[in-house]
Amino acid sequence: VQLQASGGGLVQAGGSLRLSCAASGNIGRIYVMAWYRQALGKQRELVARVFNSDTTNYAASVKGRFTISRDNAKNTVYLQMNSLKPEDTAVYYCNVDQGVSGTHWGQGTLVTVSS
Repeated sequence: VQLQASGGGLVQAGGSLRLSCAASGNIGRIYVMAWYRQALGKQRELVARVFNSDTTNYAASVKGRFTISRDNAKNTVYLQMNSLKPEDTAVYYCNVDQGVSGTHWGQGTLVTVSS
């Protein structure tokens, strides 16, 4: 399974970005699609995830500002990021969990929020 993430870039504080991540290859059942991020000098952290039941979880720091969604027909997960803050600056990674078939990571896309 290959994951191709896109949509990162430079934005001013208060602005918005939309990240996309498309899965391709030998795709079976996908249970969870998620976005993680890693800021410079910090550990990778979960930002948001969406289960195949459409249940979603968010990190407290992004709740109310970010929205995760998935298009199962396109094997794509999105992250709509609004009201961005400088502390949201990080490399964002998509992740898919296929249960016993394993988990897969995208290559990362850089989001930079200027103050």
